[in-house]
Amino acid sequence: MAESTAGAAWAALDASGLAEAATAVIDGEGTVLAWTGSAERALGHRAADVVGRPVTALLAEGDGAERTANWREQARTRRPWSGVLFLRRRDGSGLKAVVEAQPLLGEGRADWLVSATDPSGSSAWPPARSAVATTLLARAPVGLSIWDTDLRCVWVNGTAARQDGFLRRRRLGRLMTEVQPGPPGRAITAAMRQVLKTGEPVIEREYPWRVPGESEDRVLSASYFRLDGADGQPIGVCNMATDIEKSLVRQHLLTLGEVGSRIGTTLDVLKTSQELADAAVPLLADYVTVDLADTVPIGGEPLQRLASSKGGIPVFRRAGIASVHEGVPESPWKVGEPVFVPRTSPFTQALLSGETHFEPVLDTSMDTWFGRDPERRARAIETGMHSLIIVPLRARGVVLGEVVFVRTENRTPFSRDDLLLIEELVERAALSLDNARRYTREREAAVALQRNLLPRTLWGGPAVDIAFRYLPADIHEGVGGDWFDVIPLPDARVGLMIGDVVGHGINAAALMGQLRTVMGTLADLDLPPEVLLARLDRRVVQMAGGSDRPEGPAAPVMSCTCAYAVYDPVTMRCTVASAGHPPPAVRRPDGEVSFVTVPPGPPIGLGTMTYESATVELPEDSVIALYTDGLIETRNADIDDGLDRLGAALSWDAPSLEELGSHVTETLAPRRARRAQAASAAGGEFVGGSGRLPRSEDDVALLLARTRLLSQRDAAAQKRA
Repeated sequence: MAESTAGAAWAALDASGLAEAATAVIDGEGTVLAWTGSAERALGHRAADVVGRPVTALLAEGDGAERTANWREQARTRRPWSGVLFLRRRDGSGLKAVVEAQPLLGEGRADWLVSATDPSGSSAWPPARSAVATTLLARAPVGLSIWDTDLRCVWVNGTAARQDGFLRRRRLGRLMTEVQPGPPGRAITAAMRQVLKTGEPVIEREYPWRVPGESEDRVLSASYFRLDGADGQPIGVCNMATDIEKSLVRQHLLTLGEVGSRIGTTLDVLKTSQELADAAVPLLADYVTVDLADTVPIGGEPLQRLASSKGGIPVFRRAGIASVHEGVPESPWKVGEPVFVPRTSPFTQALLSGETHFEPVLDTSMDTWFGRDPERRARAIETGMHSLIIVPLRARGVVLGEVVFVRTENRTPFSRDDLLLIEELVERAALSLDNARRYTREREAAVALQRNLLPRTLWGGPAVDIAFRYLPADIHEGVGGDWFDVIPLPDARVGLMIGDVVGHGINAAALMGQLRTVMGTLADLDLPPEVLLARLDRRVVQMAGGSDRPEGPAAPVMSCTCAYAVYDPVTMRCTVASAGHPPPAVRRPDGEVSFVTVPPGPPIGLGTMTYESATVELPEDSVIALYTDGLIETRNADIDDGLDRLGAALSWDAPSLEELGSHVTETLAPRRARRAQAASAAGGEFVGGSGRLPRSEDDVALLLARTRLLSQRDAAAQKRA
């Protein structure tokens, strides 16, 4: 039996302009009880011809008895049913339809409401006899649905049904809050109600949509506009929805977010470069290199001092590299090695012009720039390089280097969309690299300044033996301002000082040098510790401008904590004053460790100029330990725990004062102890008598003094000497 044209068969419209489904009422035995005008218009059968007859007579194919038995079995379950059937029209032709059966509610009822609709959806909302509008609305790749003035769904096209996973029978006649419960449904209803009331459309509003059977929400972008009838009165709202979960723009942003979050986690140039390479492989390319110019020094001989080679001139130094192939066979250079390129090549052109080189289909023939670099050409052919992008690393007007993206295993060439994404990624990474470059430059300057301001050797005279340790901070803000010094005083006495400037960086290092100089000058005046701190406090306030400073730019913060101790080897007494500094520790000859109770004083720079001192008697061979808070404070423990660990470390019976100093720093910094040997071989930044240690989170300064005993005669002899 021939199938008729669906569009013509389903073109019947009711008076309101809405297409009606072919609807009938059937009892549990499969007998037609009622036949509507829409059914007559769709199939051609009059009510008198079908009412009272088996519904199976309307089927175009299949055994009637078997169909009747199936209907009765389905009817007994009282469950909604839907499917695609071929119906028999009056002229004998067949009509394909989506048939849906719903049990009619009511006590004792066994009847069913059965409707048949066009499976293509093309006839549900067309203007009369408009084939163009029919196709446009029903087959549009955008999800379309129409809601009446009560905001109940009256029509959806096939795209909308596929978007949200709901069958038409679950949509039609229902409110949005019934179809999609929860906040998303309420938000959509509010938007449509606003459109219905004001007539103003809502454009591209995003909302989550949960599809039955899926564990995650989809993201749809919807626009709503009002539908008005011929009399200008609103008759409903149209919802146009697009699934943007996989849209190019959204994927672009998601990729940037995913990759960008993995770049710039530290202020280390090499780590940031490697993070960029690792993040781009294999997501964007199969092979990526990050090569930096001399504007970003990463160690080694300056490139301009290196001789040229057959492969070209040394323009870059490799800072990061990643590949989908084990061992990175694409690259002849390792991280840290100079990269040679031909004088005329895309690499030099991109660096000099600051413009991206985009070569989606890589030409490796000898008449290109590859002819001047046969080794690179052979490697490109061997590893299957077929698509190339070279993007300069530019930040704040400075070209830092360039990033090379290559595809080998991925046979799809780079597209313009790939290019835009890669350029934006490199632009973001360049800022992270520039931040790391600036931080490294300032930190190196601060470390150099600090190294020159701190003492290289200390001598305690006849009063004490001295050992010290110093470790600059390894934090983003840069080195701090810890300092220490030993000042010989009259009568064989000795002054011991230690301090910690507020802040980090080159300013803190410079301030540390000023304070150490001022404190040393005051110590030469042989002032008592409490008087010295008061004079220092007054001087720092004067250096900062004091309260009489005229209006203008804010002065740098000048504040510090410090402690000053004077030891007399004749009386074996040690007098200590503190300006907000951790208390000195004392290790007695028997190994017992205690902390000197010093009257607390405010930090230097507040202008209070009120300090007190405490005096303790120390037997010969006692050890006085002055230190900064970086030694005892960590992120995971409070200061009391640090003091306990310091006391335990000092109690060790060390063969020498130097070994005791090493033991204390290694015990309180176990990670650094594991790396001590490697750091010593690499020439780290530790200042002290027994080698170098890795960096810590904050400056660490430790000053140890082992006491001696002198008679008055010896002291007088030392004075005459």
